[in-house]
Amino acid sequence: MAQNVPPFDYTDDALALRQFVFEYWCEHGRGPNFRNVHEAIGLDRRRIVQAYKQLQLGITVVVNADAQNCDLLKIPPFSSFPSQVECYIDDRFHSYIGCASEAVAVSNMPPFRDKELRLESWCACCLAPITLVSKNFVLESVRPEGVMVHISASPWDWNNDTMGSMCDAMNFVLDHEHADRYERQVSRRGIRVTLPVMKEFVASVAEVRMWDYHWPPGAMNPESVIDVFRSRGVDTTCWDG
Repeated sequence: MAQNVPPFDYTDDALALRQFVFEYWCEHGRGPNFRNVHEAIGLDRRRIVQAYKQLQLGITVVVNADAQNCDLLKIPPFSSFPSQVECYIDDRFHSYIGCASEAVAVSNMPPFRDKELRLESWCACCLAPITLVSKNFVLESVRPEGVMVHISASPWDWNNDTMGSMCDAMNFVLDHEHADRYERQVSRRGIRVTLPVMKEFVASVAEVRMWDYHWPPGAMNPESVIDVFRSRGVDTTCWDG
């Protein structure tokens, strides 16, 4: 959750809304509006907004809480707007995926089990195409070989308000040379994570999302995140100090 927020439990409204949004997005490739929510689970405007605010506090959605219609921007793995990753099922565009790490995780969602997902992205520095094929949380192919995830924001700055900037900082790069060039372009250093390590990192979410209706709010612990990457051999020195 947003850093330094005490643990809390989601209300029944928030749990019902989260489940419905996931199910709706998996089926339709886009998020629901207020009318869709109201007709499906009976919440009125105020209860919908308050539930979205709770879900944002628990690192489940990104909404514009200042908008009267509490615009739904993200519910990872999905994005309401064009992102770094496009998801195709049966060679048809399904949805935008929120970031490179979610591209690794999305195929484990229950409605996508036993379906082959093609994730189309690009190298952050040169926009060269990158294609991943994933099924049941297994990467069946990656083109070209050697693709990595570059993370250009320190966990100490993740989720200061929402997870939006964290997602924005997770991008694919072709190799270390392209990672170096990307860092010069955006004037930021970052870590480079192999896809197997990225899969380990996202597993804690991918293995419960939609599988556990009562999955609790997330917690943001920068030290733990850094320790996870460091323990798997990732060079995290750019996050020291």
